[in-house]
Amino acid sequence: MTPQPAPSRRTLLRAMAAAPASALLLSQTPGLLGTALAAAPPSGSATRYTIVPFLNSNDGTVNVYQSDDATDFRLLRASAYTPPANRIRDASVIKHSNGYYYATYTTHTWQDTSTTIGFARSADRVNWTFLYDYPVPITNLSRAWAPEFFVDSDGSVNVIVSCSTTNDEWIFTPYLLRATNSALTAWSSPVALSGIGANHIDTFLVKIGSTYHAFTKNETTKYIEYGTATSLTGPYTISRTGNWAGWGSYREGPALIQLDNGAWRLFFDGYGDGRYYYSDSYDTFATWSAPTALPSISGTARHFTVVKETVTGGPTLARNVTRSFQSANYPTRYWQQQSSLLNLPVVTASSTAAEKQASSFTVTAGLADANGHSFRDASGNYLRHYDFRARFDANNGTTTFARDATFIARTGSATGSLRFESYNYPGYYLRHYGYQLRVERSDGTDLFRQDSSFVPVGAWA
Repeated sequence: MTPQPAPSRRTLLRAMAAAPASALLLSQTPGLLGTALAAAPPSGSATRYTIVPFLNSNDGTVNVYQSDDATDFRLLRASAYTPPANRIRDASVIKHSNGYYYATYTTHTWQDTSTTIGFARSADRVNWTFLYDYPVPITNLSRAWAPEFFVDSDGSVNVIVSCSTTNDEWIFTPYLLRATNSALTAWSSPVALSGIGANHIDTFLVKIGSTYHAFTKNETTKYIEYGTATSLTGPYTISRTGNWAGWGSYREGPALIQLDNGAWRLFFDGYGDGRYYYSDSYDTFATWSAPTALPSISGTARHFTVVKETVTGGPTLARNVTRSFQSANYPTRYWQQQSSLLNLPVVTASSTAAEKQASSFTVTAGLADANGHSFRDASGNYLRHYDFRARFDANNGTTTFARDATFIARTGSATGSLRFESYNYPGYYLRHYGYQLRVERSDGTDLFRQDSSFVPVGAWA
């Protein structure tokens, strides 16, 4: 029997009306903010983002995906955890102070009464062990859904869970459970978050300074709303409603992470059109970039949170050294400057001295970010993008030029290879197409990763 897609909440919440097609269409043009910048992690390290979503085709298991740029998530392990009974939906994952990763999740599918939330543990994010199902102690509980971990600034571990009672099983209210031991096996009595109110689900919290920020889905309007409070349990003041951020309606499962460049990225499930989106804010939630579908996993993954870590063993590329750059998937071809443009011709030992010189570049610290990289040709011009084409120009000393000429090294598709992400167009990489080098947004395919991977080798000249 062919597995059927796991139903989204739109099929089960009785207040939902059918969405007009016009309401479900989102522009695929990326929102590029003028302040959007990529940022390199500290030297010798790498940023690692991990997600553990359940699948659109199967809510009985979860996959594990990993990314170094919070955009291009690659499968680390399929069916990494299957609970011994029931379902696993809406998994939220943290790395605890004891070094273990913990997951909490919805334990039943939407048709069934669901009065427990599940817990599992892993030492490596990949191999998971079932811990227990926790009965949420709320009188006349009907459903406990979408538990979300929240670690407060004092180190306390909390879970925000959306609960409904038998008198109205589709009206959800967010409740807080606080861990009362370090093993995360005992929890305080549930406390409703004041001010958010009933008929809100998938509440996700972050704390900045002394302020708690809540992103929560209003099940009446189908929009993700935003509110703040000075206390974890509230009262929260919902200050942004409707389509305030430009994300559209029929969105749920918000999950927030701060990127290396200080921006905040919100991931959310676009269940109305079967896609998964992200959107970035560079002004602490006042404005947001246009929602963009996650490459590769959009349409496959459902409802997840993100674990961000700094790990050792990041990509390295020595500076103030001259190198040539070999295509990972066309190894006879190398970067070469041709009439100020960067192309990818064949270069061999029998190539002319001029061709070899044009295929050799000095690696420098990034003009806009010293942890990034810039590339200078023999005449002193720098590699930069202009109208998304890779070319060489003299440094005019402007901020725009410095940003255009700075690239962040990421791990490539082949051993020893690197990918170069644009500093001022995050998610865009140097990529060859028709043997020309351009800066293009990653589409998550293996071909794109191969086309954007280059091996630094000894210089031809």
